[in-house]
Amino acid sequence: MSSAIEPLIGLNGGAPGSVSAALAPSPGPAAPREKKDLTAKIKVVPETRVLRDKVRAEAALVAAKLDRSKMFNKDELRAIARGVLDSMGLGHQYTGFTAVCVANEFWRAELQAIPYHRRLLLLPHCLKHAEGCPADYDDFGLDCEKCGACSVADFKTKAEKLGYKVLVSEGTPIVLKIIVSGHVDAIVGVACLNVLEKALDKILLAGVPCVAAPLLSSNCKSTSVDIDWVMEMIDLKTPEPEVKSKSYIHLLRAANSICEEPELTRLVPRARAGKEVREGDPLKQTESISYDWISSGGKRSRPFITLAAFDAMRGAPGTLGTAGLDLPDQVKRAAIAMEVFHKASLVHDDIQDDDPFRYGMETLHKRHGVGPAINFGDYLIGWGYRLIAKDRALLGAEVAADLLAKLADAHVKLAEGQGAELLWKQSEVRELTTIDTLRLYALKTSPAFEAALYTGIRLAGPAGDYEKRVGEFSKNLGIAFQILNDLDDFEASKGNKVVVARDVISGRPTLLLALALEGLKGGDRQRLLDLLQGRIPSGDTLTMVKDLYEKADVFNKALKLIEKLKDKAFAIADETQPEALRDLLYHLIESVLQRQVEEPEAEDHTTPPVALLQLNLV
Repeated sequence: MSSAIEPLIGLNGGAPGSVSAALAPSPGPAAPREKKDLTAKIKVVPETRVLRDKVRAEAALVAAKLDRSKMFNKDELRAIARGVLDSMGLGHQYTGFTAVCVANEFWRAELQAIPYHRRLLLLPHCLKHAEGCPADYDDFGLDCEKCGACSVADFKTKAEKLGYKVLVSEGTPIVLKIIVSGHVDAIVGVACLNVLEKALDKILLAGVPCVAAPLLSSNCKSTSVDIDWVMEMIDLKTPEPEVKSKSYIHLLRAANSICEEPELTRLVPRARAGKEVREGDPLKQTESISYDWISSGGKRSRPFITLAAFDAMRGAPGTLGTAGLDLPDQVKRAAIAMEVFHKASLVHDDIQDDDPFRYGMETLHKRHGVGPAINFGDYLIGWGYRLIAKDRALLGAEVAADLLAKLADAHVKLAEGQGAELLWKQSEVRELTTIDTLRLYALKTSPAFEAALYTGIRLAGPAGDYEKRVGEFSKNLGIAFQILNDLDDFEASKGNKVVVARDVISGRPTLLLALALEGLKGGDRQRLLDLLQGRIPSGDTLTMVKDLYEKADVFNKALKLIEKLKDKAFAIADETQPEALRDLLYHLIESVLQRQVEEPEAEDHTTPPVALLQLNLV
C-alpha cells in the first residue's frame, strides 16, 4: 500500500484493498459539517401568504446582521435558516424556503445597485397555464404571447421595459455560464425550491447577486407564485451599498476571457499569423487547430485556480470588483499554461480511450485522425512549457524554474497514472482493488490541481511553506473529483462526452469497478468479470453492470468516500493561512465537487445553448 495513500483517506486501519476504514468516522474532533438532508423533507413552502410573509420578515432581520464581507455556502445558509425557524417555533420542513428568503435579503442591496440592463430575469415554463396556452417552444425556450392566461407575460413585459434580459426556461445548467460570459451581473429568478437549491449551489459559490421567488408548488404544470413579490424584485433599485460581499465572479470571468479570443491571441500571439503562407498550409493549420481547441470549451477551472490563488496571496482584491483585479500578463500566461496542459492531456486521453465526443462535438482524433491528434497534444505540451520559460525575465529565473519543475513533476505523474490504466486495460487479469484505483487517481487527477494552485501561490511569492499542504489538499480534492466523475459517467451527459457509461464500455479501471469486485461474491463477481472481458456476448451490458453495481451498493459507498475525502480537504483548509487562501480552498471543495449532471426533473427543463444567442450573450 502506498504511504502517500494511507494518510490521505485513512485506510491504514482496514484490510488491504478495502475501504472499510475509509468509510468509518474520522478519529478525533472535526469541524461540524452538515450531512446530506433528505431534501424533500425541507422543501415545503409555507401554506399561507401570512406565514410566508412572517418568514420573510424574520429572515430580513437575521440577514441584516450577517457580515457582508464574507461569503457563505449552502450548508451555512441552511443552518441560518433553521435558526430562523427555531426562533419562530416553526418546523424544519420550511428550511429551503427560509434559506431562499435569507439569501434574498443578503443580496438585495447589491442587486438593487446593478443597472436593469445588466440583470437577467429567469422564469420557469411551468408558470404557464397548461391548458390552452397559445405559446410554443422554440430553440430559445417559451415563445410567450400576451394573452392574460398566466403571469409569465406580465413579468416578461415589465422586465423588458426596464431593460432586463429575460429567459423563460428553467436554465439551471446554464445560469453560471451566462454570468461568466460577462454580459449579466445579477439574477432575479422564479423557480421551484428543488431548482432553486441547485442554482443556489452555483450562485452562492460564485458570489453572484441573486434574489428569487419560490413557486408555491413543484408540480411542473400550472403552478403559481406570489405575484407582487416577483414584481417587487423586478423593480428593486437603490444606490450601491457601502460594504460589498466578496465574489469570485470577476476571477472566473478573467479565467474565461484569457482562454478565448481576442485575449488569447493578445497574450500569446500566433507565430504564423500574418505570414505569407498558402491556403491550407499544414504549419499554420497545426497552430490554428490548437488555438481553436484551447478556446473550444470547458470550465476553465485550472486557470481560475491559478488566478484566484495569486489574488488570494495578495489580499484577494479581485474578489471585491473589477477595479481590484491586478493580474499582470505573465500571470495570465501562466494561467493559460494550466489550461494548455489540461487540454493536451484530454487530446491524448481521448485517443487512448477512443472517446468519440468532447464538449458535445467530435474529438480531435475523430476529426483529423489519430496521428495528427497525437501531434496536436504534443504541440500543446511544448506550448505550455514555453509559456513559462519565455516569461522567465518577468517572472525571475528562480520562480520560472520552480514552476517548470512543478509542471514537469505533474506531467510525469499524469503519464504514470495514465500508463497504469492503459496497461491494466490490456492485461488478461482484471483484478482490481480500491487501493490500486486510489493510487491511480492520485497520479492521474490530483497533480493538475496541485500544479494550478502551487503556480498561483508561487507567482505571488515564496511557496515553500505551502508546498506540502497544497499537495495533500490536491490529493483529496483530485481523488474525490475523479470518483464523482465516475458516478457522473452513469448519468446522461448534456455537455461533454454525451455517451453514457463510456468508462464501462471502454473497460476503464474505476473505483466503482473496484468496489464491485470487492463487494460481490461467487457467481455475481464472476459474471462481472465475464462482462468486462466480453465473455457474455448478448444483452444490455450497461444495464447488467449497473444492476451488479447496485447489488454491491457501489454508488452509496462511492458517495461516502467522497464525503470522507471532502472532510479531509476541509480539515487542511481549516488550518490554512492567510484567510483569503483558506476561503479559496473552501470554494474549490464546494465548486469542484459539485455533481456534474443535474438530477432528472419531471420534464425536460434544460435550456438549449442557442438561447444565449437570444440574450446576445455570445
